[in-house]
Amino acid sequence: MTGYSVHIGLNRVDPAAYGGWDGALAGCVNDANSMAALAAAQGFATSTKLLDNAATSFAIIGEIGQLAHNARPGDLVLITYSGHGGQTWDVDGEEDDSQDETWVAFDRQIVDDELYQMWRQFAAGVRVVVCSDSCHSGSVVRDVFTRDARAAIVDVAERAADPAGLTVVSGRAKAMPREVQNEDNKRRRQLYSFVQRLSGPQARADITAGVLLLAGCQDSQLSYDGPVNGQFTGSLLEVWGNGSFTAGYSQFHRQIMNIMPPDQVPNLFTINADADFLDQRPFTP
Repeated sequence: MTGYSVHIGLNRVDPAAYGGWDGALAGCVNDANSMAALAAAQGFATSTKLLDNAATSFAIIGEIGQLAHNARPGDLVLITYSGHGGQTWDVDGEEDDSQDETWVAFDRQIVDDELYQMWRQFAAGVRVVVCSDSCHSGSVVRDVFTRDARAAIVDVAERAADPAGLTVVSGRAKAMPREVQNEDNKRRRQLYSFVQRLSGPQARADITAGVLLLAGCQDSQLSYDGPVNGQFTGSLLEVWGNGSFTAGYSQFHRQIMNIMPPDQVPNLFTINADADFLDQRPFTP
């Protein structure tokens, strides 16, 4: 079994693409480099980094498509994203909050519906792990429409109700300013509406790969940047302990959640990820 990975990190975006906003952050490129180093230590066969101006929507979608082409049943594909998250209007009525979550690429937002189309390209038996350190990332793999997805959230209510001993972080939120987001959504409304409709309900029953999302926060929350790593990626790396962690993904998520602040509750979502997948040691090809 072979491991493939791509690591996306944006400390900035193109001001010309976002009305003068440069989206300055501090730790996202470090996050991508840290996760690439983790993949290398785990023996992944290939590891691509898309950083800052290299992380265009075309490059991100193209790289994920190439991984889908290369991966065979039993292989592990790791996709990590660290940068701003956004929201755009949901035109197909599939989101409870009437918003589609996005990754903010260098040149435009990538809507979660587009990512869903990417997951459809992976063959049955391929394991896909997505780590998204961005705001509104709780269901960015686009599984919010299924009933069993809600059962995949592990003790979020319990965790949020018991913040004893934890502190609220201070730092820059990895979210587009509302005025920038609104203006971008207006300017690109036709494009974003098109990609949402393109992945309409008729296409949502045929993901055959197992997809697992470890997200930095819930859809309604913010993820926070840091001087070295983002809050979520830094916590993930702490629990990982340079490879000393040996339990499965559910326990991995729980331990990350236990050291995160109460206003940033990481999420675990799955599509077709069976018990064997969840019980595997994280990031193991």
